[in-house]
Amino acid sequence: MTNRLTLRKTGALAGAALLFSVAAEPARAESLAITYGLSLAGLPIGTAQMTGSVTRESYKLDVQAKMTGLAGLLTSGRGAGVASGVNAGGKLLPSAYALSSGGGSQVYTVRMALKSGDVAAVDIQPPLDAKVDRVPVLESHKKGVVDPVSALLFPVAGRGPLMEPAACDRTIPVFDGAGRFDVTLSYAARKDVDVPGYKGPVLVCSARYTPISGHRVSRKSTQFMADNRDMEAWLAPVEGAHALVPLKIAVRTMVGTTVIEATKVNLTKTADAGAPASPGGGARHAFAEPARP
Repeated sequence: MTNRLTLRKTGALAGAALLFSVAAEPARAESLAITYGLSLAGLPIGTAQMTGSVTRESYKLDVQAKMTGLAGLLTSGRGAGVASGVNAGGKLLPSAYALSSGGGSQVYTVRMALKSGDVAAVDIQPPLDAKVDRVPVLESHKKGVVDPVSALLFPVAGRGPLMEPAACDRTIPVFDGAGRFDVTLSYAARKDVDVPGYKGPVLVCSARYTPISGHRVSRKSTQFMADNRDMEAWLAPVEGAHALVPLKIAVRTMVGTTVIEATKVNLTKTADAGAPASPGGGARHAFAEPARP
């Protein structure tokens, strides 16, 4: 596993269905902007930012990451993405996904259309190489899924308190265009944090990665991640949208612990215009398989 674990595990998507009629009043949205520092084995390797708006009915997210220093030289160094979709009673229904990472002649892109959480079409460039040890992706693996960027938003059903242990307990079915995996979260602790722009409680959720399909069984990194118990996400509340967002993600890798940690948080209530996002790219989810096959 390499430094690409951080850059390529966050993902992206584009386009969304609107839930409001012409006569409806505009929904109140939480406009968010979170800046993160990226580190590996305690050494800074880059920065990332997640921006967008979230309501109780819809969401739009933009994720960008940039590796710096030696990490930027060893990898292609950049990833960028945009995501939008429907927030239906605490369940996200993405409508499209686009990913772009790398640079120069080493650009990797994915575009995926979804309908009500089911994958309708996928385009990957360059196409994946055929490998005899790759687990086939079945049509059933593309149903009821979220993309890697949508997986960074944690809606909570109902209207009760957000910061309850039960908010951690969930399994996130992720399809990144090439493969399907599950991220299972469970409650670990509640802590208080003090980050510029946010001072208050976070839920600490333990995480497990389960590969389903699209991965290569001969890769040691895949089995390492499946056995890995040293993964966690620290989630902070977005009250207006009744959702949680990560302020910290920590994942032990084969070369040290990768940490994505917020350095600045900005949440602002705004009137949501409801315009869908346009296709873009992004870094893959931090719990995905550690490198492109």
